[in-house]
Formats: sequence, structure tokens, C-alpha cells
Amino acid sequence: MVQSLKAKRGGPPSGAPIAGRAWLMLALATAGFAVNFWAWALLSPLGPRFKDSIDLSSFEQSLLVAVPVVVGSLGRIPVGALTDRYGGRVMFPIVSAATIVPVLYLGLAGHSSLAALLVGGFFLGIGGTAFAVGVPLVNAWFPPERRGLAIGLFGAGMGGTAISALTTVKLVDAHSMSTPFLITATVLAGYALAAALLLRDAPGRTVPTEPLTRRLATTARLGITWQASALYAVAFGGYVAFSVYLPTYLKTGYGLSQTDAANRMAGFVLLAVAMRPVGGWLSDRLGPARVLAGTMAVVVAGALVQSFTPDLAPVGTIAFLAMAAALGAGSGATFALVALLTPADQVGSVTGVVGAAGGLGGFLPPLVMGSLYGEYGTYAAGLALLAVVAAAALAYTLTGVRTAAEDGGREQSGGRPRGPRPADTAA
Repeated sequence: MVQSLKAKRGGPPSGAPIAGRAWLMLALATAGFAVNFWAWALLSPLGPRFKDSIDLSSFEQSLLVAVPVVVGSLGRIPVGALTDRYGGRVMFPIVSAATIVPVLYLGLAGHSSLAALLVGGFFLGIGGTAFAVGVPLVNAWFPPERRGLAIGLFGAGMGGTAISALTTVKLVDAHSMSTPFLITATVLAGYALAAALLLRDAPGRTVPTEPLTRRLATTARLGITWQASALYAVAFGGYVAFSVYLPTYLKTGYGLSQTDAANRMAGFVLLAVAMRPVGGWLSDRLGPARVLAGTMAVVVAGALVQSFTPDLAPVGTIAFLAMAAALGAGSGATFALVALLTPADQVGSVTGVVGAAGGLGGFLPPLVMGSLYGEYGTYAAGLALLAVVAAAALAYTLTGVRTAAEDGGREQSGGRPRGPRPADTAA
């Protein structure tokens, strides 16, 4: 039974050495994720500038940066299912090439009005679907006991948002509004070509034969789909929300300049990115439920502290950095849980749904924060709400999710509880 379960989950057998080609595919997938996320996040650093130049309200500014998030999130559901069927070798070049069109539109013509920006932002969401392509591709190249680390490393590609934060405003100031968009489009084109030439799917990849609608229905019946979705909506959703709204929050709440706010947001993003593979690595050794419980507890504490709007130095900075580390590690742990419990031929479909939940988790908070600030002149209520949601996720992790993860770990290890193993520690 255990052997059949391992076969169903696919990938190289447990204990097998990892081929150099697997690491190359991981590197290519991570680069593609980063480039597409760079494009996906181009509007966020420019939100305050558009607010001033075309006279946007707080809600309209929040809507502008949130539209690519929700479209990219929902788009992961069909893109993940298509990746199960056609593989990352086909889907990565397609997604990357398709993202070039809205990037060029926004840079050359679509930044003069709210309507034009919303149209461009809608299609810019295509770049956000790259996540649902990379996870099943990477998952198939690595054995079960290394997937937490591998998918965590792939997830570090979300650092593409940091590239956008660090470069977009500076390029606009130094050159023109079109400059960052033209550069990003060029990089996307180069990656699409490289992926078409070099990217490969894992040998023996499990290819589903059922129709798309039936596979999605099967995905909806899996417990892991909804367990991971709930947790990812908090972990990655919190990361996305801060990465798109933090410049506005810091400028409005603390009076920072646009450049200073964007740089601080980049620091938040970089720490979260660095902690994502750490969360996956810890999950391989301690189990994803333990890691998730620890990260949610940190988010609760950080959000509660920040709800009182303390001085930015040092208390506010510590609170934000603690939340960044926890949200990054929690995102990595969530997909270690997906790798542990999902059948191999449904990883893309499950990833699509879970990724959508994470993106949607990042869509609502900016709108809520903008509305609350516009109404009350404070962000305290929004941060307190984050603490409540994280506390609910913590309680869920310690109950249903922990039980499911322990059962999955015992099945995968032949009846032994999942946890630290001497061989893993030595490695």
C-alpha cells in the first residue's frame, strides 16, 4: 500500500540521489517565476504616483494594485490544470510570452487614466499564473522527502516583486514612465525563448487523461485542496497584501517619501523570499504542521503590535520584519504540505486552487485597508483583523491540518511518524 501511494505521488523514489538536471530545471523554473512576478508587480510601486497624477481616491488606488492580483490568482486554477496536462515545458513559455502584451500596453499607452490602467492591470494578471506552472514541474523532479526544500526554493521566485519595488520608481524618475515596462518586456521575451529551448518536464511525468472539468471536480473533493487553501490565503495572501500596499501604508501612516517606502517594502519582500525555502526545509524535517503553527503565532503577535501604530524605529520595523519572515516561511510550509498529501497527477490542479486562494487572500486586505483609512483615518482595525484571521489559522493548523499531515507522513514513511531523520540531518 505504501509503495502504491509513493507511485501515485510520482517523482524519483525516496532516497535516490537528485540529478544535476533536476537542479537545473529548478533554477530555470525559479527564474521564470521571478521574471513573471516582476511583471505582475509593476503597478504597485507606482500606485502613489498615479494617485497624484490622475487624482485617485484611496479606494481607487487600492483597486488599481489589487486587480492584477485577483486576475493572476483566479487564472492559476485553469493554468495549473493545463500544466498537469501539457507540462511546464509548454506552459512556461506561453505564460511568459502572453505577459509581454499588457506590459507593453501599460508602458506605451495605458497609464494616462484609471480605466486604461485597470484594463492593463487585468491582463497583467497573466504573469501571476506562473506559480501554478512551476510547482508541478518542480514537484515531479524531486523525491518526496526533498520537495519541501525544492518547492520552497522555487517559491523564492516571488522575489520578483522586490525587483519591481527596487527599480520601477527609480527608472521612471531617471528616464520615463515607459522605461521599466520596456525593460521587463525584454526580459520576459528572453526568458520565454530560453524556456522553450531548455526547459524539460521530468521523465515519467504522470499525465492525466480525464477532461479538465472532471479533474477540477476531483481536485475540489480532496481535503488537502481546502486545507492548504485556507492556510495559503493567510500566509501568501498576507505577503501579497503587504507587498502591494506597504508603500501606501508607510507613506500615509508614517509620512515616508515614495522612494523610502518602496525601499522598505523591498526589504520586507526580500526577507519573506529568503524565509520561504527555510520554511520548506524545516517542513521536510519537522513536518509542515509544526512550522505552520509557529509562523501563524508570529503573525498574530506582529499584527497585534502594529495595530497600535508604534514608532517605526525600532518597534514597527521589528513587527513588520517578524511578519515578513513568518509569512515567507508559512508559504513554504504550505506547499510542503501540498507535496506531502497530493497525488502526482493533480499537483498542478491543487496548486492552481491553492495559489488562487493565496492571491485572493492578498486581494481583499488592500481594499479593506484603503476603505478603513478613508473612513476612520487609521489602519489599526485592518491590522487587528489580520491578527484575528491568523489566530483562526493557528487553531485550524493545530487541529485538522496537523492530523492530516501526520497521517500523510506515516503513510509516506511506511508507518513511521514524520519528523527528523538521522539521514536527513546528516545531509
